[in-house]
Amino acid sequence: MSSQAPHDESDAKWVTAYVGLGANLGDARRALRQAAQQLAGADGIGELTLSPLYRTAPIESSGPDYINAVASLRTHLAPHELLDVLQHIERLHGRERPYRNAPRTLDLDLLLYGEQRIDTPRLNVPHPRMHQRAFVLRPLLDLAPEMKLQGKSLPELLEACAGQALQAL
Repeated sequence: MSSQAPHDESDAKWVTAYVGLGANLGDARRALRQAAQQLAGADGIGELTLSPLYRTAPIESSGPDYINAVASLRTHLAPHELLDVLQHIERLHGRERPYRNAPRTLDLDLLLYGEQRIDTPRLNVPHPRMHQRAFVLRPLLDLAPEMKLQGKSLPELLEACAGQALQAL
């Protein structure tokens, strides 16, 4: 999925951000595609590209397998404003947070926001465990093959996650 809305980069500072999408309750594929469309249509989002979808077993969690993807987007929203949009879309999909790592109808995680490092009670960017998760690294590799995290290439990081089952859909 690729969506582009017109924008004038001189009007605001546009930043590339990456968002992890996941779900393991209900129609997870449909939820991810709808969430990507909703995100692409949100004010302050200039363009969005969704990676292919992947099926993965839960990690530090329970329930059915997850469907995961990563979206690359251009935005002029501040990081916490983007987080508000992500959480609003989660709520539209019935997201509840009864306990840590509970099964979910939709999970949207802000993985990267330009080159910024953010450490607040509500938001940690880069996402603190993304370099350890094949379900983030593989779709991220589809979108940004030259990217490095913590000084390592995505294929190097994926090799370290070789024990995590991942199936392209």
